[in-house]
Amino acid sequence: MTQTYFTGGRLLLLNVAIGLGTFIQVLDTSIANVAVPYIAGNLGVSADQGTWVITSFSASNAVVLPLTGWLSSYFGRVRLFVSSILLFTLMSFLCGLAISLPMLVVFRVLQGAVAGSLIPLSQSLIVVCNPPEKKGGALGFWGLVVIIAPVLGPIIGGYLTYNYSWPWIFYLNVPIGIFSALVVWVILKDQESHIVRTPIDVLGLALLAIGVGALQIMLDKGKDLDWFESPAIITLTIVSGMALLYFFIWNAFQKSPVVDFSFLKNRNFVLGTVATTVGFLLYFASTVTLPLWLQTEQNYTASWAGVAVAPIGLVPLIAMPFVGKYMGRFDLRLVIALSFFFFFLGFYYQALFTTDVTLGHIMWTRFLQGFGISIFFIPLTQLTLGQIPEERYVSASGLFNFIRILVGSGFGTSLSIELWTRREIFHHGRLTEALTHYREVVGQFYQQFRSFNPQFTTPVIDRVLDSQVEQQAFMLSTNELAALSALLFLLVIPLIFFCKRVKKTS
Repeated sequence: MTQTYFTGGRLLLLNVAIGLGTFIQVLDTSIANVAVPYIAGNLGVSADQGTWVITSFSASNAVVLPLTGWLSSYFGRVRLFVSSILLFTLMSFLCGLAISLPMLVVFRVLQGAVAGSLIPLSQSLIVVCNPPEKKGGALGFWGLVVIIAPVLGPIIGGYLTYNYSWPWIFYLNVPIGIFSALVVWVILKDQESHIVRTPIDVLGLALLAIGVGALQIMLDKGKDLDWFESPAIITLTIVSGMALLYFFIWNAFQKSPVVDFSFLKNRNFVLGTVATTVGFLLYFASTVTLPLWLQTEQNYTASWAGVAVAPIGLVPLIAMPFVGKYMGRFDLRLVIALSFFFFFLGFYYQALFTTDVTLGHIMWTRFLQGFGISIFFIPLTQLTLGQIPEERYVSASGLFNFIRILVGSGFGTSLSIELWTRREIFHHGRLTEALTHYREVVGQFYQQFRSFNPQFTTPVIDRVLDSQVEQQAFMLSTNELAALSALLFLLVIPLIFFCKRVKKTS
C-alpha cells in the first residue's frame, strides 16, 4: 500500500467504517449466546444441540485467524477486508433466513470463516491509514470496539430476541456491514497493499484447520460433555494434538509457510503476547463467572446483574480514545504495569466479598477493573507489535490475535467455569461435613424453623440448609477465583519490564 495518510472528515469516516466492520464481527462472538434457547425452540431441537450455533462460528473463525497474513498477501489488504465484510453480511442475512439447525450451522461456519481475518486486518488498516499524530487515538477507538462489543453482545441479543425474534440478531449486521464495506472501498480502493501470490500449502492448511477446529470444539463442548469422561472430548483432544504437532513440524520446513512463526524470535512479541493472553484469560473469566454467580446465587435479575458489572465497560468507553492518543508520551511498560495493578486491586477487593455484599461494593470493584482495562489492551498491543514492520504487521497481528482469542477467551471461559463449579463441589463437601445433628448450632437451626412453622418437616429444612450451604460454597469458589486472578496479575507485572521500550507513536 502506498503510504498515503488521510485527514479531516475523510479520515474520521474511514476509522468509523473500519471500526464498525470490526464491531459486527466481535459482536457476533457473543450476541447469539442468550438467543440459543429461542433458536432451539423455534427450530425444534434441544438446547444442547442449539449451542452448535456458537461452536460452529468460533471454530471456523479460529481456523482462519492465523491465516490472515497469507490471505492478505495473496488477495490484498483492502480487497480482503471489503470482501470479508460483504461475505459476512451475506452470511448473516442467510443465518436469519435459516429454517433448520443444520442450515443455520452451515451458514454460521461460513460466517465465522469469512470473518476470521477482520480483527487483524482492521488493526492493520488503522495503523497504515492514520498519520503518526492520529494513530494512537485511532487505535484507542479500535481497541474500545474490541473490548466493548463482547459486553454489548448479550445485551443487544437479549433485547432483539425478546422484543422481536432471533433472526434479527443476524439481520442487524446487514446495514452496518454494507455501510462499512462501501466506505472502506470508496476511500481505499486505490491504496491496495502489495500482492504476493505465494503457493498454497494445502497440507499445512488442512492440518491447521483440523487441529484448531478440533481444539475449539473441544473447548466449547468440554463442560457439556463432562470433559475427559467423554470419549468425544478425548478423541477431539488426540486429533487436535496430533494435527497441530504435525502442522508445526511441516510448517517449519516450508519455503512459503501458511503461518509465519518467525515473530516468536521477537522478545516483545513473545512477552507481550503472553501478558495479553493472561490478561484476557482473567478478564473473560471474571466476565463469565461474576454475572453467573449474581444471577444463580444472589437472586439478581439479568438486568441488575448487568448493572452490577457495567462499570468495567463504562470507564473504557470514556477513557480509551484518550489513552490511545496520549499513551505515546509515556513508557508503555509503566502504563501496562499500572493497568495490571488496577486489576489486582479490583480482584483483591472482589476476593473479600460475602453473600451480603451490596450492589455499590460490586460496582466499585468493577470500576477499578474498568480503569485497568482502559490502559490495558492498546498499550499492550503497541508494546507487542510496535517493532513489527508495517509490511508484516497483518501477519503478526493475525498470530497475536489468534493466541489471544483462542487461549485468552476460549480456554479462559471454559477453564473459569470448570474451576468455579469444581471448587464449589469441594467447598460444599467440606461445609457439609461440619453440619451434623450432633452440633448444637445445627439443632437450633432446625428448632427455629419448626417453631416458626410446625409443618416444616425435616426433609424440607434439609433442603433449606443445603441451599444455604450451596450459596456459601459458590461464594468461596468465587472468592478463590478472584484471589487467584489478583495474584496472577501481580506476578505478570515484572514480565512487562523484560520487554524493550517501544518508540513513541506520537
